[in-house]
Amino acid sequence: MPDLPDLPDLPLSPEDRETYRAVASDGAPLPGHDTARLVGLGLIAPNPDEPGRYIAHDPRAAAQQVLAQAQATIAQAVACMAEVPAVEGLAPAYDQHRWYSGPVSELLQTRDEMNRRIQQALRTASLEMWTAQPGAPVDRDPEVQRTGMDRVLDLRKRGVSVRSLYNVAVRDHSATSGHLAAVVEAGAEVATLEETFPRLVIIDGAHLFIDNCVPGGRDRDSGWHVTDRATVAWAHTLYQQLWARGTRWQEGDASSGMLTERQKAILRALDEGESQHRVGPRLNLSERTVTKELAAARAAVGAQTVYQLMAWWGRRQAEG
Repeated sequence: MPDLPDLPDLPLSPEDRETYRAVASDGAPLPGHDTARLVGLGLIAPNPDEPGRYIAHDPRAAAQQVLAQAQATIAQAVACMAEVPAVEGLAPAYDQHRWYSGPVSELLQTRDEMNRRIQQALRTASLEMWTAQPGAPVDRDPEVQRTGMDRVLDLRKRGVSVRSLYNVAVRDHSATSGHLAAVVEAGAEVATLEETFPRLVIIDGAHLFIDNCVPGGRDRDSGWHVTDRATVAWAHTLYQQLWARGTRWQEGDASSGMLTERQKAILRALDEGESQHRVGPRLNLSERTVTKELAAARAAVGAQTVYQLMAWWGRRQAEG
């Protein structure tokens, strides 16, 4: 893009105005006054027949010339500003090789603001949308549920991983339970957890949405949009740990009432190939706790050994 043109040499000084009036009257400028600005603006021109004297030009024509120059400059400035998003769009290439990024968080004052910003991030999502909803289940407007289902279908069509972690109480809430069963049928993953966990949304490992826990927050529905790489990566790791301890939606009916959420998480880890002494670090449990929980699980299902317990678990998963 070419350099912006210079703007006209304005404003006029009181002496400039007096000199123009003098030239318009008899062709003679004020004694000792520099006429360069008036000449540059086209208001006066040297008189070729009388050195030292000037000819006045129509100021309306000069004004139109000034306006045309200013408009051309504004048009070029607007075109330049329109390219700013493209320049900022290069930031991921810069940040990719560094351990920091640009502006790291923004407070969104209301739930509507939060939802709008989440929708903006989802428009370009290509990897994942992971959510954690710790609240008790509530009766939702069917239209809201349909909108949520449409979002899941759109994301899954684009190959985006969709995971949702809920309070275990949703399994006993018929409206929510039916909706989540349909979400799972659409290709999303749903799990429930008995323990307390924070509300959050992670999109593509780049956007984190969390509740406003800053003291003095006036609106309980306000929250933060965080883009700091380290913080989002930490939340991503936390989510994976919570997910590992949860019970997948399909597994809920197979063993509910017999095993606790923690016991199910331990069996799932063993079923995925983890050795017993590595299950503890994965689930943030001590080895003694893992042994104790396995013993309780064996007693619950009538198994004498861990091998029998895992055989029972495998059969129940196949049945589910």
